[in-house]
Amino acid sequence: MALGASRRLTDGVAAVETMTRFALAVLALASGVYTYLGARTILDGSPTAVFFAALIYSVSVSVGIYAFWSYMMRFYPHVTSRAARAGLLVVMAVGCAMIVAMSSWLNAAALAGSAAVEQHLARSVETYTADLDRAHQNALATQSLLPDIQRASERFAQLAAVERQSGSLTGTTGSGSVVQLLNQMSQQMKALEGTISASREQVADLVEQGQKRLEAMRTLLSTPGLIGPRADQFSTEAVALTNVMAQLSQTSVAPSIRRAADDLSLGFIAPVPDGSAPDLVNRQNQVMDTVRTSVAAQSRALAKAADEVVTRPPVPERRFVPLSPAEAVLEYAYDFIPAWAGAISIDLLPGVMVFILAIVHGAIRHQGRDMPFAERVTVAELMETLALQKAIAEKAPATGATAEAAVLAAADAGIHDDDHHRSAEAGEAHHPSNVASFDPAKAPRKGPGT
Repeated sequence: MALGASRRLTDGVAAVETMTRFALAVLALASGVYTYLGARTILDGSPTAVFFAALIYSVSVSVGIYAFWSYMMRFYPHVTSRAARAGLLVVMAVGCAMIVAMSSWLNAAALAGSAAVEQHLARSVETYTADLDRAHQNALATQSLLPDIQRASERFAQLAAVERQSGSLTGTTGSGSVVQLLNQMSQQMKALEGTISASREQVADLVEQGQKRLEAMRTLLSTPGLIGPRADQFSTEAVALTNVMAQLSQTSVAPSIRRAADDLSLGFIAPVPDGSAPDLVNRQNQVMDTVRTSVAAQSRALAKAADEVVTRPPVPERRFVPLSPAEAVLEYAYDFIPAWAGAISIDLLPGVMVFILAIVHGAIRHQGRDMPFAERVTVAELMETLALQKAIAEKAPATGATAEAAVLAAADAGIHDDDHHRSAEAGEAHHPSNVASFDPAKAPRKGPGT
């Protein structure tokens, strides 16, 4: 039964040999085709030079893969010692790493390169959208100072109007030094208010331009067609958007507000009291000191609010880096694991066939060792044994030699017989003088016991 199983395994190995070679050739050819497609995406030069360079590289890859796995299939299943098998396994591991390095990543680039570039563009759109939002928020933070400035301006204007009409501050109606000082502070606040209001329109215009650029980038991302021209146009839009965000960062008036707030306190110049009575002059001085204190407090509050805006982290300058399909498939490898698995499987699938053949040949050898000697003897070996026994029986009585000498003589005759048959099959071209004599009457070779 073991002989039958071993024979069936042997017949099976012989039956699938042609299919194995065909499958290996197809896999090597498929890997070469996808390697060619991937290599074209990373080569520069004229179309003719790129074509021939990619073609030569892909043919080299196909031949290398076919030769490597052919060697493995031919030798590894028949190696039995552990040291030799370990050595071939190391060689196989090194070869697999080289195949992945020279072919598999280009196969992945051919399979998922366009999708990887689109992934890169999509990530870039998300990044630029976040940057534009941050730049807009920084610009709007300056606008948050506007209500405080408006309230301060209105308060100074109202105090000036009340002092002019009723003299509630100095006790004397009319437009004097106090009214002039309050109007002066109100005008300075209005100047700051005008600066912030003017920047608001510029910020709104720049944000609108940035939104248009982002919309164009999203359109390029979703438009079907070749990825190369779309990526080039995307790069142009990205540069324009970067310029818009740089201008948006420069529109911030927070530093100007900070300097103006310092000027309110440090550059405060009170007018000379113009009262005709000493008592009025004294009251005007008291009111001016109060206004000075109020302006100093307003200056500190405005400076603190401006510092909060100035210390906000700025939007980093970002430069769009275009990627080729081969580079993109490496950059975003974790997003395209199925494509990588397919690309590597094309190159390393023959390794599975190598191990299948190794297991089958190991089973054949194991079954052969377990069979009794009589079951391992073939018909040809049995016929040779019978012929040898007959030759021994014929020569031993005729020469009077011992059994051992007869065995040696018969074996020698059998060897010369085989040489004679091989010489005859080689053809008639040999010179007769080169043919050895196989005379049956030749004395047998003496054995050790003679």
